[in-house]
Amino acid sequence: MGLRINDIVPDFTADSNVGTISFHDWIGDSWAILFSHPKDFTPVCTTEFGAVAQLAAEWEKRNTKVIGVSVDGVEEHCKWIADIETVGGADVTFPIIADDKLDVSKLYDMLPADAYLPDGRTAADSASVRSVFIISPDKKLQLSMTYPMSVGRNFGEILRALDALQATWQTPVATPANWMVGQDVIIALSVSDDDARARFGEYEVVLPYLRKAKLPAA
Repeated sequence: MGLRINDIVPDFTADSNVGTISFHDWIGDSWAILFSHPKDFTPVCTTEFGAVAQLAAEWEKRNTKVIGVSVDGVEEHCKWIADIETVGGADVTFPIIADDKLDVSKLYDMLPADAYLPDGRTAADSASVRSVFIISPDKKLQLSMTYPMSVGRNFGEILRALDALQATWQTPVATPANWMVGQDVIIALSVSDDDARARFGEYEVVLPYLRKAKLPAA
């Protein structure tokens, strides 16, 4: 059975280009994004890692650690980083997990339990290992998405989704379609009108079940 929203994500220990990672310990009290790739030295994945490297200041601003997973070994990762930095124009400052035994890919249900890497394999042999997992500080899965190999991920959208998750986490609000930071949020149906007024002040009633308000200042 795959991971579901609000499940505690599986813990694991794995090698990476920066040494051994114990995942839950590594997350600590931060938010985390684990994003996975089917092979080093592939064109789409190289552009994606470069995009993540470019956003280093944005991740830090949001108390978020990012970590890559690729189904190759540490030695390949260390060589590949030079290409990523050339394409992205930014230093790779985040770890890349070496998942050449497929342990993490199977643990996170990106590959079936009987999957293996054949001799002479290509990225197509592990094509489903193209997922994003956003994890809150309590180690629970808050969002996941999986892409085909032909579609590069939009990390601007992943950043937007992270903002929305952080704005609504443990707060009785939701965000409307296309929400961006600073825009009104939706008051949860579980909040009465009186409680909504006490918590948010004046709010807009678009429909009886759609009430919009500004987030209170932190």
